[in-house]
Amino acid sequence: MVDRYGYKQRTKVFAHKCVKFASSLPNNKLGWHIEGQLIRCATSVAVNYRAVLLAQSDASFSAKLSIVIEEVDECDFWIEFALDKNIALKEDAEPLMKEAKELTAIFIASRKTIQNRIKNEKGK
Repeated sequence: MVDRYGYKQRTKVFAHKCVKFASSLPNNKLGWHIEGQLIRCATSVAVNYRAVLLAQSDASFSAKLSIVIEEVDECDFWIEFALDKNIALKEDAEPLMKEAKELTAIFIASRKTIQNRIKNEKGK
């Protein structure tokens, strides 16, 4: 699969920005917990998107993309949670939350497209 739209780079940049955000959280139990969770899911978005590009079939593409969707949504959760707990600055969190929501919408649309193609091929 070819990365026509640059999502491989975009997910990598998103991961880098989330790591930077996570590393700025307070040095306490909650900050460390959110930091670890956010770093894990943000880097997972990037690495699993790379796996999407290597999918051997439409079904594999859809399944791998589902993992990316779950992980990017989890990033959004942890960033929002840090805001809720007043341990992050709104101006740092909001651009990341916006990007997470955009990526989620893009990848959900892609998954719907591929699932429709799978369904149409089975109907033939």
